[in-house]
Amino acid sequence: MAQDDVFKKIVSHCKEYGFVFPSSDIYDGLAAVYDYGQNGIEMKNNIKEYWWKSMVLLHDNIVGIDSSIFMHPTIWKASGHVDAFNDPLIDNRDSKKRYRADNLIEDQIAKYEEKIEKEVAKAKKRFGEAFDEAKFRETNPRVLDNQKKRDALHARYTEAMQGPDLEALKQIIVDEEIVDPISGTKNWTDVRQFNLMFSTEMGSVSDASNKIYLRPETAQGIFVNYMNVQKTGRMKLPFGIAQIGKAFRNEIVARQFIFRMREFEQMEMQFFVKPGTEMEWFKKWKETRLKWHKALGMGEENYRFHDHEKLAHYANAATDIEFKMPFGFKEVEGIHSRTDFDLSQHEKFSGRSIKYFDPETKESYTPYDIETSIGVDRMFLSVMCHSYEEEKLENGETRVVLKLPEALAPVKCAVMPLVKKDGLPEKAREIVNELKFHFNTQYDEKDSIGKRYRRQDAIGTPFCVTVDHDTLNDNKVTIRFRDTMEQERVDISALRGIIEDRVSIVSLLKKLQ
Repeated sequence: MAQDDVFKKIVSHCKEYGFVFPSSDIYDGLAAVYDYGQNGIEMKNNIKEYWWKSMVLLHDNIVGIDSSIFMHPTIWKASGHVDAFNDPLIDNRDSKKRYRADNLIEDQIAKYEEKIEKEVAKAKKRFGEAFDEAKFRETNPRVLDNQKKRDALHARYTEAMQGPDLEALKQIIVDEEIVDPISGTKNWTDVRQFNLMFSTEMGSVSDASNKIYLRPETAQGIFVNYMNVQKTGRMKLPFGIAQIGKAFRNEIVARQFIFRMREFEQMEMQFFVKPGTEMEWFKKWKETRLKWHKALGMGEENYRFHDHEKLAHYANAATDIEFKMPFGFKEVEGIHSRTDFDLSQHEKFSGRSIKYFDPETKESYTPYDIETSIGVDRMFLSVMCHSYEEEKLENGETRVVLKLPEALAPVKCAVMPLVKKDGLPEKAREIVNELKFHFNTQYDEKDSIGKRYRRQDAIGTPFCVTVDHDTLNDNKVTIRFRDTMEQERVDISALRGIIEDRVSIVSLLKKLQ
């Protein structure tokens, strides 16, 4: 099945089973804005809990805050967002669609890379075990030709993005004969910059002096509270401040479902260190964050680092953790060495000292900062994409199952009476009332037991417990395991222990130690 078709099925599944709805759905929606349904919010909260506890519970030098969405407008001048938070945009005159110029060029680079990989894959299949991949890449004319084109394009693109040079970006699109995916034409406008911040007015009078912004990132709320946290918490370097919160960007080219939205949620941690030690900490946080992702068991081959060649104005090192989505490897988390840029800028614009007094060296200096920033919505999407499966069963039927990491599943256990009589519903309710204090447990009595299993498979419930007539005599139930569909007869008293060890966030945190 084509990856585009798989992705469409995942989007449809999210709506059908209460994970994600188009916002304002009864009014035909609002572009690039989504609401999380009853199952989606449970899973989203589990992701946030896993991240939060991995930061503030497992590190005694990291604390959390919750800063406001509205902040003083000068903050965004100091951070550079007012002057430099732009995307290079280009329109196709025929389709009337707008695109990010950098994305069009990156997609073209990816096409050359795909051509190379296809040649390698064909050769590998043809020659089998005798295939020497390294030699093939060094000698095959088609591979070498595509590699040459890819490298030349990449070099031009990297140079053009340094400014960015908008004319150079347009020329690359023309020279590469990049076509609009909708109209199929090359009738492009010039490239221009577009600021991504939403603005509004605060107060009773609509006036330029009252103009404020919806925050485009949560990081600045941490930076402007750095001194408050450091002093009240008596924090010593190195230490971190974590935050989860909403951010807003007026994405003109919002696409790929919840991957790129105008209202989204971030999980960010700023780790303040002594100048000169930042590259050591940058490396450490790269390893720590990748380990966090891999603990979910979604396949090491689905992750990779992508080091930035064009660095943001505040950074001296940056990398992305990318996950293999149905539409290719895409960024889910960024790790950046932001130097002392942010704190120095806020010190300059506010006129307040934000220096750290080091009790060991008896000197004052502005700390450097290592940032880890992960999109909650992108993380949610990566989990959904990896977990969605359509399985052919031995009886010829097909089941749709979400093989979610068990600790992230919205419902951990469904308890089902075999029939709705003979005291079985009452016994099932007793079990639910005992388990619900420990993890999210659902009671399900509608439809045949087979249909109920399929419904729970579709929302990713790891365990189904069936109460039958024998339960009333032997106090045992049948527990069914989602991924294998195997069933086992166990004592009711053993249920909590069997399930809780596998579905608690603690089970994930222990993998990080």
